[in-house]
Amino acid sequence: MPTPTSQDVAKRAGVSIATVSRVLNNAPHVRPEIRRKVLRAVKALNYQPNRTAQRLRARQSKVLGLIISDIQNPFFTSVVRGIEDVAYQNGYSLVLCNSDEDPEKEKLYVDVMRAEAVAGVIIASASETQPHIDTLLDTHIPVVALDRRIKDRRVDSVLVSNVQGAYQAVTHLIERGHRYIGFIGLPLNRTTGRERFEGYQRALRQHHLPVVRARMRISDAKQQGGYAAAQDLLAHQPRLTALFVANNLTTLGALQAIHERGLRIPDDISIVGFDDMPWATLLHPPLTAVAQPTYELGRQAAELLLARLKDPRKPVAHVQLPTTLIVRGSTGAPRA
Repeated sequence: MPTPTSQDVAKRAGVSIATVSRVLNNAPHVRPEIRRKVLRAVKALNYQPNRTAQRLRARQSKVLGLIISDIQNPFFTSVVRGIEDVAYQNGYSLVLCNSDEDPEKEKLYVDVMRAEAVAGVIIASASETQPHIDTLLDTHIPVVALDRRIKDRRVDSVLVSNVQGAYQAVTHLIERGHRYIGFIGLPLNRTTGRERFEGYQRALRQHHLPVVRARMRISDAKQQGGYAAAQDLLAHQPRLTALFVANNLTTLGALQAIHERGLRIPDDISIVGFDDMPWATLLHPPLTAVAQPTYELGRQAAELLLARLKDPRKPVAHVQLPTTLIVRGSTGAPRA
């Protein structure tokens, strides 16, 4: 008789291979009846998981996996450098994958990481609720969430204070005298999008200004999406005197739309972007922006992962790094 595999156990029990792995690794949140079915199948097939081989691979692997959501976004350039520097200093190599914000593509790369038995994975997930992260955790491959939280998963995470950064940006505009402030945000199915949206609303409410849905647009976090959102917003809300834009590529699109509509910055409209880029000081006028500690974000993510490899039982850590508002010439007082 051929040696039974976990796939044979899954087929006999009528469950997925991931469920078999969770049961055998005594993971929580498995229903008792499912656990009994799997264990009966294990006993009937006389299945013996090769735990020695798993532990040997884990000890030998000196490769870390990194899955980012948009390789064309300059935000990730410094983040990746921070991760790579820490990995190299500790004798690890880095494998980089780009998901393009596509959950199916992300799942493919997660499966590749698991098949290659990497030591650990850092991921800027396309969705905070994707269950395929479990396939890594169930095979004892630790995961660190980068820039975005992963909902209901006990994984280490490192991100920036998005709410506070957005709040500071909008408060700055209010203090300059603006009362009609538009918002171009990111998809709300990601923590970064929701938190920056929350910071925008919080600033308005705390300064006794109305939160008006008609002054808000959600883009796809790309330059073209920011351009389309800004064109639509400026066409339908001519009273706007300022814009807060929730990421760097979206800000580029908004700037293009402002230029095409013949508006002058900051005379006709002020603008603040989230994420300071090297080109921000080259604009005329230079861009007011919320700066993120991108290199430190990557460095902290790598250090969290190495600490988890050293001590798998340590408490889960959630690191939040501060942002800094850099005021330049793109914000001024509104016209009387």
